[in-house]
Amino acid sequence: MKPWFRNLRLACGVVADSLADDPFQFLLQASRRLPAELVTPAARMLAGAAPAASTAVPVLVAELLRGDNDGLKRRMELALDRGLPPGKAAKLADIALAADDPVRADQFLTVSSGGRGHAAAQARRFWFGGAVNEAIAALDGERGPVPKNGGQLARLVSEQSLLRGWAPQLPATRMEPVPNRVLHLLTNSLPHTQSGYARRSQSILMAQQDAGWETLAVTRLGYPVLVGKLGANLQDRVDGVRYQRLLPARLAATPAGRLQQQAEETLRLALEFRPSVIHTTTHYVNGLVARAVAEALGIPWVYEVRGQLADTWASTRGPEAKESQRYKLFQERESEVMRSADLVVTLGETMKGNILATGVQEGKIIVAPNAVGGDYLREPLGVREARQQLGLEQDAQIIGTVSSLVPYEGLDDLVAAFALLAPSNPKLRLLIVGSGVSLPSLQDQARRTGFGDRVIFTGLVPSDQARAYHQALDIFVVPRKNLDVTRSVTPLKPVEALASGRPVVASALPALAEIVDDGSTGLLVPPEDPAALAQSLASLLADAPLRDAMGQSGRQRVLRTRTWDANAAVCVQAYRAAAAGRSRRSR
Repeated sequence: MKPWFRNLRLACGVVADSLADDPFQFLLQASRRLPAELVTPAARMLAGAAPAASTAVPVLVAELLRGDNDGLKRRMELALDRGLPPGKAAKLADIALAADDPVRADQFLTVSSGGRGHAAAQARRFWFGGAVNEAIAALDGERGPVPKNGGQLARLVSEQSLLRGWAPQLPATRMEPVPNRVLHLLTNSLPHTQSGYARRSQSILMAQQDAGWETLAVTRLGYPVLVGKLGANLQDRVDGVRYQRLLPARLAATPAGRLQQQAEETLRLALEFRPSVIHTTTHYVNGLVARAVAEALGIPWVYEVRGQLADTWASTRGPEAKESQRYKLFQERESEVMRSADLVVTLGETMKGNILATGVQEGKIIVAPNAVGGDYLREPLGVREARQQLGLEQDAQIIGTVSSLVPYEGLDDLVAAFALLAPSNPKLRLLIVGSGVSLPSLQDQARRTGFGDRVIFTGLVPSDQARAYHQALDIFVVPRKNLDVTRSVTPLKPVEALASGRPVVASALPALAEIVDDGSTGLLVPPEDPAALAQSLASLLADAPLRDAMGQSGRQRVLRTRTWDANAAVCVQAYRAAAAGRSRRSR
């Protein structure tokens, strides 16, 4: 089957399933795959052309896509005040959920009761809040001679089985592993995804190859077609690293079915590659596939804990989410997968403490922190040279960040701090490099400050440009919110900023305190406090010699303690020990 036809068939099947399952969430996710400079103006034009009192579904969708939360809430309140038919109320409940507004979703669901689409919307509301059993029960009552919402029900039942212990099953298969070969199972990768996750994976793979290991990286089933890359090939090579894609013409109908499909395909590739170890990353579904393949082949497997996805999910839903069935089952599943691995790798000491608390033996855990290599080891450009390369103002003072634009990064607090400083500092500019779900709302917030012409949003940029943007800043800012996930997980970007010789101002959270030495390489400030952030930024902006000293100190510290080559040396030594231990146990 020709690649384009295969990929198009795969994409069409996924789109059809997604539209049937959760159409407004799909539209929101799809819009984020498109250039913001196209989506946001088009949505703004549609919403602006509509009457101020319009509550038509397309108009509310336009408000959602352009990130105007105030406009969306106003129109939803108008719809509730006027009254609306049950079918439309169910659609507006779904729009409210896509906007992370469960309170209004509940109000619409009260109106939609008994109407068309109510059960499906009610199930999505339960699932949003983590009520797994209730979500299934909302659809289960719809069964009849012609099942309604059958696909949605099958997916939720399958998701429940994953949370409750289901795992792929593979037959024991004889294979003679080749020493110093490692198969990495990844969620996504370069060149199709430009993220901290993808960059860390690439750096690890390159460093392991430099250490004498042969690597093969296999990405999840359907990727990158699932993120809109219809021209994807079955293989990519990026700076000598081989990425293998799993691109069937069709995906299984349920999440569990897809994991079984992925496990079978990964086993097939492993038999060809013959690794001596399999290495995968959070979250637990990757671990289930890696474990099944490793056990079938009788080789060790490694689970790399890069984040706390249950806490990331809970961070957008309020404190009650941590009491939900979904959160608790997710945490239990993560813990079980970690305990079953031959080796657990993680990013920092705070995360190591969390892993120990799940019952993983300390001897099975190694810390491989986010690090730098390649161009970041070279002497960084000066501010003027970097700005000239990027076309930025030479005489401005520029603060900012290079980041994924998601709520827990706290970039709304950075925009608020900038707005406090801007009136008294006409040369101040705010630079935000990256993309993500928060981009439309941040752009709207910047406009509303009255200083929007001094805020620069670049969108996604290539990795070589990201390094130049680090070097163009006077101060790199990491204003993360105070959440479980941000207290534990250490990001990559501030490490790269320190390696670029720039001071870092960050939220005073345990994970960030592992990166930023307060007063030496940057400053730590109370999280979620724009006034305190503005004060710290103002003090550094007024003291160029201190900024330079902090930048030099930060670079020296990173080069001494955080390089990918050092991480690779630790990892491959642990691989050999795990392989030797597995060999002794199998005798």
